Amino acid sequence: MIGILGLLLLLLIIVILIMITGQIIGVLLTLLVAGLVGWLADMIVPGEIPWGWLGAIIAGLVGTWIGTALFGDFGPSLAGIAIIPAIIGAIILAVVIALLSRAFAGRTV
Repeated sequence: MIGILGLLLLLLIIVILIMITGQIIGVLLTLLVAGLVGWLADMIVPGEIPWGWLGAIIAGLVGTWIGTALFGDFGPSLAGIAIIPAIIGAIILAVVIALLSRAFAGRTV
């Protein structure tokens, strides 16, 4: 009886670890795709998105939200991100950032 309970407990632990690992991989893939979307928007729009790769990931995530809110989910999806609306939203965000950085350039606090 103890052997069966131990085996069931081990099986439960393995299933939980697989679920946690799957969630972590999903989050990492989402961040990777968001970073690529932000980088692509940074390449399209003149100027630079601040904070390097972290800024690209944030721009990709926020751009995904903007694009999905404006255009919905259409086109191919990768890691839960609809690519076409995400790129359009990230481009919109990059343009806004570029305009704001030009507007505030040269001002001191």
